[in-house]
Amino acid sequence: MCTSIVVNKKKTIVGWNLDILDMEYRVRPDEKGVYIEINDATEGWMPLFGANSRGDFVGMPTCWPTDKRSDPAGDGENIIRLDIDLLLQRKTLKEIRDIVAVRPVYSIPGVTFMSALSDADGNVLHIIPGQGNRYYEKTDYTILTNFSPYKQEAETHPWMGWDRYTVAKEMLERASDDFDVDDCFDILKAVSQEVCPTVVSMVFNVEERTVYWCENRNWDKKEIWRMK
Repeated sequence: MCTSIVVNKKKTIVGWNLDILDMEYRVRPDEKGVYIEINDATEGWMPLFGANSRGDFVGMPTCWPTDKRSDPAGDGENIIRLDIDLLLQRKTLKEIRDIVAVRPVYSIPGVTFMSALSDADGNVLHIIPGQGNRYYEKTDYTILTNFSPYKQEAETHPWMGWDRYTVAKEMLERASDDFDVDDCFDILKAVSQEVCPTVVSMVFNVEERTVYWCENRNWDKKEIWRMK
């Protein structure tokens, strides 16, 4: 369960709620980015979400219900590797867009991870393995929760996040041109979760290359990191 939003008003502001159960994570800032890392039993600490000094942002919600078409089959691109390559500045958003336009993208067996990727100009690429991808050129806002934008409400699941999507959409429809970091946190707070808990809420002011985050819904205890 996660929620990703990108808002293009006077500023480009990106917001992300990481909602997970029974996974070890940490937030690691350095001069090139702020990374939310997951401790994988095989790979160790993996930077799967966060922002970098180039202005990119990576979110990776899980699609509910999962789609068997995202399981590895034949030659293709691993969505996790694509995300890490963008976050660590090994590839640009344009390069990833070009790749997914001609090659299939897969996730891991039994789990359909999706990508919510954005760049310094506020452009967004949503990738849904086995289903397709959608590119948004600096639209007013985009939202991705845990349901497939290709299926919408056609398939239901308790974790799909349609309610979170609706709440975020209604708030963004009312947002002013002065939408800023605090406004983004208001939305993240409104869609935060307790059953599958929100462990990190992160907001990225792209122009200023500054990341704000709090952990475990401690909204009054935010960390701030400005990248060089």
